[in-house]
Amino acid sequence: MAKDTKKKPLKKPAKRRAPAVPVPAALADLPLPATRPKKAVRRAEARHLAPLEVTGGGDATVLDRLWQTVESRRLAGDAVTSHSARLLARGTAKVAQKLGEEAVECVIEATQGNRKETILESADLLYHLLVVWVDAGIAPAEVWQELTRREGISGIAEKAARPKGIIRAAETSKLP
Repeated sequence: MAKDTKKKPLKKPAKRRAPAVPVPAALADLPLPATRPKKAVRRAEARHLAPLEVTGGGDATVLDRLWQTVESRRLAGDAVTSHSARLLARGTAKVAQKLGEEAVECVIEATQGNRKETILESADLLYHLLVVWVDAGIAPAEVWQELTRREGISGIAEKAARPKGIIRAAETSKLP
């Protein structure tokens, strides 16, 4: 018998790629997936995870326009095609829960010093705040009016002027 003279290629160990986001130490030793995502998935990820680039100036009037959009989705009530309508249809508790989740995500990104992610989470937070306003029947102008009323007033003085009944109702000593 003749021995096979062809050499079989040796398998090279898979290279570990540095993750795009920081990975907790407990997860750092887990093996990376052996298969590469499909091209369509890679393109979508590149499009959505691309560095944040602001093209053109933005201003706070976008909040008024977004509120109008959410309100129109509420009135249309098409929960099949509208995320806002679907969320509002689930009730006040779910709307408030989503606002809380977005607030926590924003806080996490801010405390980790992730500027771009904090911007993205802030946008999510503002959107969900507007959904809460729509659910509660609050127009942005009412909030702008309250902010205008507080303008130039110390936060400490403003809190001290609140009725003591609010503090008792909240059952907390955190408010002055």
